Amino acid sequence: MKKRKKRGIFAVLTGLCLVTFCIGMCFGRYPVSLKELCMVLASRFTDIPVTWSKNTDNVVWAIRLPRMCGAFLVGAGLSISGATYQGIFQNPLVSPDLLGVSAGACVGASIAILCGWPSAMIQLLALLGGLLAVALTNLIPILFRNKSNLMLVLAGIIVSGFFNSAQGLLKYVADPDTQLALITFWTMGSLAKVDTASVLSVMPGMLISMGILLCLRWRINLLAIGETEAHSLGVHITRLRGISILCATILTASSICIAGTVGWIGLVVPHFGRLLVGSDNKKLMPASLLIGAAFLMLIDTFARNLAGTEVPLSILTGFIGAPAFLILLVVQKSRV
Repeated sequence: MKKRKKRGIFAVLTGLCLVTFCIGMCFGRYPVSLKELCMVLASRFTDIPVTWSKNTDNVVWAIRLPRMCGAFLVGAGLSISGATYQGIFQNPLVSPDLLGVSAGACVGASIAILCGWPSAMIQLLALLGGLLAVALTNLIPILFRNKSNLMLVLAGIIVSGFFNSAQGLLKYVADPDTQLALITFWTMGSLAKVDTASVLSVMPGMLISMGILLCLRWRINLLAIGETEAHSLGVHITRLRGISILCATILTASSICIAGTVGWIGLVVPHFGRLLVGSDNKKLMPASLLIGAAFLMLIDTFARNLAGTEVPLSILTGFIGAPAFLILLVVQKSRV
């Protein structure tokens, strides 16, 4: 009965992803009916008579499909990264930016904006900045010859503080009329500039990283019994932690490089997953992936339809994530 219930939950979550995808594809300033959407998508694979306008075809294929695919990847990537970090460090309050990846990515993107480089270079420098920050975070425990989880977390705090200061300096020297506004908007998160090329540039790395983490999820479970016991069962703790952190970092940095900083998803979504399927990472990580993808696709649809201008994603995720996290705490306390 339990297995049947879990399968039903995953079926519902998969259906939720499909529904939110269709909502995002249909709703907007240029509405597209569900029938038109299905026909436009099917037209690339079958010989269907074209009964829709060229504008509809462009909206579906050139604008909304890349954007919804980007929202799926970012939501899924941040959520599974959050679940991975929380499993590795055995701390439910850990988020994907724990090791400084968000701060490093923001510095990289800000440098590109100050140099006047195009969006492709902004994304590239954001990715490199996030990877550099995590590399420095992992270097500090090596220098101190202390590879414990606590030392890694402290190193992340140090690196994040340094990069946040660097980000403040870049904002201080930025042109307040042009560059500062771009930096601020980018750091608040948006999928407004996502196109097919940007999605395809990060998709292979993100899908491979997700696949690796899903394959390792049962090993991450063993960390809950303690490092000594896990090692006695044949788990190479250092290797497992390193591969998991690398994949989670690639997911987080790739998400930031196409969408900017999107808060709360990596922290809150795994908690919703635990309410539905429990703390077993074999089920939690796939559930978090599906919930995060559906959540960000829905949030992005609201972001471009609520007002006359694009609303930054972090504003909406913050307004929803903070109360949701409070409700989660109340629910979990009532269960104790």
